[in-house]
Amino acid sequence: MLNRFKQVILVAAVTLAIAPAVALAADKLRIGVVPGAYADSITVAAKEAKAQGIEVEVVEFTDWTTPNVAVNNGDIDINYFQHQPFLNNAIKQQGYQLASAGTGILANVGLYSLKHQAVDQVPHKGKVGIASDPVNQGRGLLLLQKVGLIELKPDVGYLGTLNDITANPKNLSFVEVEGPQLVRITGDVDIAQGYPHFIVAAKAFDPSSGLAYSGIEDKQFSIQFVVKQDRVSDPVVQKFIQLYQNSDAVKAETHRAFSNDDRLYTLAWRGN
Repeated sequence: MLNRFKQVILVAAVTLAIAPAVALAADKLRIGVVPGAYADSITVAAKEAKAQGIEVEVVEFTDWTTPNVAVNNGDIDINYFQHQPFLNNAIKQQGYQLASAGTGILANVGLYSLKHQAVDQVPHKGKVGIASDPVNQGRGLLLLQKVGLIELKPDVGYLGTLNDITANPKNLSFVEVEGPQLVRITGDVDIAQGYPHFIVAAKAFDPSSGLAYSGIEDKQFSIQFVVKQDRVSDPVVQKFIQLYQNSDAVKAETHRAFSNDDRLYTLAWRGN
């Protein structure tokens, strides 16, 4: 009987010794990003999340395809690089079981030139750098139409492609590359679609030097926290998103990452 009592005490002691470790075990998230302002803000939030019991591993990708594959396959928990129209198109094309769990930063899109000081200086048969994916190409084309360089089919919206150009009075040619690479070819073309946060990250030229900008109030292009459909309400995911949205450090880093220029971004979850 005494031996049995000692065994019970031993088991209880072991249980008590293990219990605090279990209670303190952190939740874990793997978050996919592409280099730039979004990645930098996630890295800042990850440091704060650790104090809140969430261990965050930030995984960098260099393209706009693999992050969705990785979430869909369960290799990472969240990706943070795309807006809702881009996600909708990816789901339609690839059948991903993905959804947005929350809203992040809204970045403006600009037209940049390292050769000309104004849009009307773009020459006949000039070259235009533009995003290669369907949604972001549509955004670039709308901006080119806004400044009068091209005309598009009526009501084509942000899903427009080069095939939807109905008028090209300067007979411009187009160089298509993935969005993150546009900054690298800006000097090789007459005018290029550009993303201020990528320009800041590359330290290539002044991100506030755009010849024109899209409407920053267009919230459908806000970056989303994308997860598998069955994890939209996951408490750990939502805890991290709330931390991100309420972090003063994230706000400060975002302002820095956008060249301290309020014209280039908005904190879309705040509605201003």
